[in-house]
Amino acid sequence: MSEKVKIKIARNVVHLPVIALRGLVVFPNNVVHFEVGREKSIAAIEAAMHGNSSVFLVAQQEMDTENPNREDLYAYGVIADIKQALRVSDDLVKVLVEGKTRARLLELETEGKYLQASVRPAPVRGIAADKRTQCEALVRSLKDSFEEYLSFSPQLSKDVVYNIISSDNPLFLSEYMPANLLLKYEDKQTILNETSLLTRLEKLLTLLREECQVLEIERDLDEKVNAQMDKGQREYYLREQMHIISEELGDAEDTRAEADGYRRKIEELQLEPDTAEKLLKECDRLARMQSSAPESGVIRNYLDTCLSLPWHTATEDDLDQTHARKVLDQQHYGMQKVKERILEILAVRKLNNDVKGQILCLVGPPGVGKTSIAHSVADCMGRKFARMSLGGVHDEAEIRGHRRTYIGAMPGRIISAMITAKSANPVILLDEIDKLAGDYKGDPSSALLEVLDPEQNRTFKDNYLDIPFDLSEVLFITTANDASTIPGPLYDRMDVIELPSYTRTEKFNIAKRHLLPKQLKNNGLEGRVTMTTPALYEIIDGYTREAGVRNLERTITSVLRKCAQKIAAGESEKISISASAVKQLLGPEKVKPTFISRKDAVGIANGLAWTSVGGEMLPVEVAIIPGGSGKIEITGSLGDVMKESAQLAISYARVHAEKYGIAADKLKTLDIHIHAPEGAVPKDGPSAGVTLTTALISALSGYPVRHDLAMTGEITLHGNVLPIGGLKEKSMAAYREGISTVLIPKDNAVDLHEVDAEVKEKIRFIPVEQLSQVLKHALIMPGQTASRTAPAVPQATSLIAGEKAPKEPAAVM
Repeated sequence: MSEKVKIKIARNVVHLPVIALRGLVVFPNNVVHFEVGREKSIAAIEAAMHGNSSVFLVAQQEMDTENPNREDLYAYGVIADIKQALRVSDDLVKVLVEGKTRARLLELETEGKYLQASVRPAPVRGIAADKRTQCEALVRSLKDSFEEYLSFSPQLSKDVVYNIISSDNPLFLSEYMPANLLLKYEDKQTILNETSLLTRLEKLLTLLREECQVLEIERDLDEKVNAQMDKGQREYYLREQMHIISEELGDAEDTRAEADGYRRKIEELQLEPDTAEKLLKECDRLARMQSSAPESGVIRNYLDTCLSLPWHTATEDDLDQTHARKVLDQQHYGMQKVKERILEILAVRKLNNDVKGQILCLVGPPGVGKTSIAHSVADCMGRKFARMSLGGVHDEAEIRGHRRTYIGAMPGRIISAMITAKSANPVILLDEIDKLAGDYKGDPSSALLEVLDPEQNRTFKDNYLDIPFDLSEVLFITTANDASTIPGPLYDRMDVIELPSYTRTEKFNIAKRHLLPKQLKNNGLEGRVTMTTPALYEIIDGYTREAGVRNLERTITSVLRKCAQKIAAGESEKISISASAVKQLLGPEKVKPTFISRKDAVGIANGLAWTSVGGEMLPVEVAIIPGGSGKIEITGSLGDVMKESAQLAISYARVHAEKYGIAADKLKTLDIHIHAPEGAVPKDGPSAGVTLTTALISALSGYPVRHDLAMTGEITLHGNVLPIGGLKEKSMAAYREGISTVLIPKDNAVDLHEVDAEVKEKIRFIPVEQLSQVLKHALIMPGQTASRTAPAVPQATSLIAGEKAPKEPAAVM
């Protein structure tokens, strides 16, 4: 260049050519050499060389910026002198520079042949007198950390080490150390940006200690890697020698042949390309391993598990309606609703083979046959059957499996059930789905969402397999005692069928047709022991009180064992068991009479409750204590909702006191005690409203309540009777206790079609919509008798489904 570069100084501002550095920071009083390749940077060097050799060196914030602007450069750089410039080629110049003064970038001109900047020298502030002790401490700490740094990085030149160790000048150390140590250029720029010498030393000390920690970790890792490599090489050579020796002896284990066997099986399965590719890769890994390597055993187990899955193996469905009905009737008595639903599934599958996603959920009390009905479904369809018990499962890995990175990893229960069934379309029973539990290991109910979703289970991926498996052909059947504890998203994916409690007649027929023959065979008493009809009814009525028949079967077995003992002792060859013989064998009756009102009484009303094990009778007692202060006492383990119903009943009684001959002014001097017997059993729910009100009005008015009448219904403050849930179970409880009349909310009349015909024959159901109607039927007014008749409810023909049973803790009114 012909033009001369002039240094203009105005108010301590210097105008200089600029070289933008990539990944390099130059400090004052340090000599650095670097290469320049950009056109503008080469032009800046030439311009400086034609002037006084001064140039401004500043680092770029991003190394890949080709044409930097003001915002692409750091604020602080160094004014340096170019000591030597050597052109290596047309586009490469080697430069040797010496940093002179720290300076701040004020303005940048980018339009010319090279970058020019206006900079102002910015020397570092010195140390105040009161900070000299702190500065000296920092210098000593820097030297100590530098010695530690040397132990990890001994490749520094002797001159650098000597200059640092021999100097106590804090300014020199703050510029010389970062310039010569292997730090990131961003960290070096951070130190250069600091104007305070004390702060600069503190940051340099922090960076040096962090670098020492990183270098220590790197050294430890290198030592471990080298040790593992040495060990691996040694094992490799030894194994090669053993392999050669084994071949010479003729007893070599060739994993290649084993891998080829797996490869042939995989190709025969004709799997999806992605699945086959993954399995073939595992075969290749096995072929490259020694047979005694631990990883080879993991790969073998994985391939064996994958190949044992029923990829294309399925049974043919038997969809004949007559055969299915015959199987269901032979194995189960009653349960018409469940049987009809199963026959509907078979009919739909017969008309459309591509139907998917039918998931049944059987909900009912223990012992009503939920698990056994799933066996019957598999039998009538000719499918394989597998059962999974979910009670107490709290680990998500139980459903999805464990990843193979864990020692002892295995597939989840779903895949294990498929392997056990050996069919791609089995019936899988998920037993006790309402008893799933979640903890820190995950939520298994969430893992089941994919399994039971027909839109997702086509590509179900077990964590162990890590390849998709089709579950869409599986017929899932789940069971639960209480549907309210099933998570909402899971409940929404299932077709819920409720199994009610058995009636007395149903229990008798089940015992006669199934339980008794089964136990006679199990105990070796076929042809030797007979049981009369009165004996069976005696066991049902006097020794078992349950919704299902599980305890009934145990009691029958207990009777037969005692008979077997007598026959084995030679006391008798054949035994006929009568009702009196049952009492002799089992002792006094174990079923105690339920505490309900057995005669017309004042202040006692019979209510109906729903529990997870069936319906129950829950009477309510009210006692009036004169000479009090209007205090109200509520006992019997009542929940908040039931206590609120009691408050509603008291308010209704106060409002309608005169109608039933109750002196309103006397209510202020009476204490009222409301109690629900069996105080140890928690009770809650809104449907006790009518019972509480009836018992309260009876106690205050002195009118007796009919003992042969039970009731259920929620009330409002104005005396309206609202519908309730669990009508079928509650009516069963009334039938069991010999109740002749049941008052139900009018809106529940459509639910009577679900009530068993045997129950409707014995009980008169009266729909009511106002509390005045309830009290009219329940209370015995002057001039009335307890045996008055009530109009019968016409048979309900509506197919409107009954409401879902409410979420209640134990006994729900």
